[in-house]
Amino acid sequence: MRVPRIRLGINIDHVATLRNARGGAWPDPVAAANLAAKAGADNITAHLREDRRHIRDDDIARLLAEVDCPLNMEMAATDEMTAIALKAAPPDVCLVPERREERTTEGGLDAVAQHNQLAPVVAALGQAGIKVSLFIGAERPQIEAAARLAAPAIEIHTGGWCDAVTERREADAETEWQAIVDGAAFAHRLGLEVHAGHGLNYATAQKISTLPEIVELNIGHFLVGEAVFIGLGEAVRRMRTAMDRGRDAARLPAGDSVAS
Repeated sequence: MRVPRIRLGINIDHVATLRNARGGAWPDPVAAANLAAKAGADNITAHLREDRRHIRDDDIARLLAEVDCPLNMEMAATDEMTAIALKAAPPDVCLVPERREERTTEGGLDAVAQHNQLAPVVAALGQAGIKVSLFIGAERPQIEAAARLAAPAIEIHTGGWCDAVTERREADAETEWQAIVDGAAFAHRLGLEVHAGHGLNYATAQKISTLPEIVELNIGHFLVGEAVFIGLGEAVRRMRTAMDRGRDAARLPAGDSVAS
């Protein structure tokens, strides 16, 4: 199969987390988004949560008006968020699970059990010309449910794999990795566009970029952390390099390798 360039989406939620810790205007997530775009990001991701713990409504408006990079708006499949998305009209929306007590998004949507809740949201956004993706695990039933919902794209939750890699649980990491490999291939066969994200760092992003079915990675927390030490622009550039190195490996004949 043809192996396209892999897109990099930068999640700027935790720039807003830092801003909100002091209640002021700095650091500005919109400034961070512009910096990320100049450094090589293909799109910007921002999660407007029910409790507005990081991204706020005016951030969404400014990201759309002031950043020369497409916005991927993450949101729960609620009436409130659907109304906001239809009014703001971002080019992309990713539907994610959301619980107030969680620190970050824990696991993917249950698209099987939540079909009746998700269906009208996916339909309304699609009819408005907004491209919808579902943030799900790599399990076949979830991928099949996404296809039945007529969502054009999915984003595979990579948190379990990344945690296992970081914690050096090698058997678990291999199991999680194989699930991602199989899930991405299955989704591609069903005609879904495949994205991935959650917990990725330079090494895991490089490895997952070798999967030709995956066309986009969305990465945030790790890069905001790296920015403390090397700056956001440099962190994005290093991530772009790691992803390109992985993608180049996917284009090589079996047995060849990319020079490090």
